[in-house]
Amino acid sequence: MKKILVAIAILFSTTLMAQDVKPTFEKQGDLIKGTFFHDNGEIRQQGFYNKEGKLHGEWKSYNVTGKKIAMGQYDNGVKTGKWFFWSADKLSEVNYTNNRIADVTTWSNKDNVVVNYDN
Repeated sequence: MKKILVAIAILFSTTLMAQDVKPTFEKQGDLIKGTFFHDNGEIRQQGFYNKEGKLHGEWKSYNVTGKKIAMGQYDNGVKTGKWFFWSADKLSEVNYTNNRIADVTTWSNKDNVVVNYDN
């Protein structure tokens, strides 16, 4: 019984120590900018909503260390155009048409590709 109580106490204290990082929303013109965070406080996703509450405009996603891992565009809640996804050694370009993947091109570190990777 004591082992169970100790395990519950450890689990409860670990849960209390995790940060409760709430998203932020700010009005920018006709759009609302939403920023969502990882538990460590780093930005997880950032982008815009239109008046109807649909995803609209540029959206970016970041890993827990703050490195950009995805970037693309929404048009009234629909993924559109070129999206980019970065991983450790690859860059994938995904083209969307009518919210569906039209084609995918992937490059590795071995390819000679210049891509702006700024946050």
